[in-house]
Amino acid sequence: MESTVRDGRIRRGDETRRRLLRRAVDLASVEGLDGLTIGRLAQELELSKSGLFAHFGSKEELQLATVRAARAIFGQTVVTPALERPPGLDRLRALLDGWLAYSRGRAFPGGCFFVRATHEYAARPGAVRDALAEVDREWLALLGASAVEAGETGELAVDGDGAQLAYELAAYLDAANVRSLLDGDLAAYDRAEAAIGTRLRALSR
Repeated sequence: MESTVRDGRIRRGDETRRRLLRRAVDLASVEGLDGLTIGRLAQELELSKSGLFAHFGSKEELQLATVRAARAIFGQTVVTPALERPPGLDRLRALLDGWLAYSRGRAFPGGCFFVRATHEYAARPGAVRDALAEVDREWLALLGASAVEAGETGELAVDGDGAQLAYELAAYLDAANVRSLLDGDLAAYDRAEAAIGTRLRALSR
């Protein structure tokens, strides 16, 4: 009986934490990670600050947990479906198309969470920047590895480790996200898609 009660409490606690982090991610995508505090989140959710301290003991821990939550959402939305495709150009295109759909569809209300947060913390040393840098490295490495696989299948003329092509493709994606927010015009995604298509066609074998 005690075990059942304890398990129920753990599940409720996990569900509450997921709900808190989902709201934290949405807030940070619009207002920035620096504006994300336990007090601000408590106000948004109409909860007590002391209750939130039970989940996050400091502002930095809340920020780091929010980065991890955003990474998980991005992985489920973009990466996991793409990895179900066979290695090669199909997988690379799935990653790029998935990213465009995720940003265009506002999986986070402020556009891509990581574009917003990285611009905010790029010049600020510390644990938050380190966590964001790790996510960025993972994404670029995945794009680069997928490009190399497309070279190995004979679909693209890709030499080396694919890092240069990954850098270029990520730049198209990031530019579309920022300009769509600045201009309030989703046509930026169409331009990014066209630019990506042109770049990949130039490499086609």
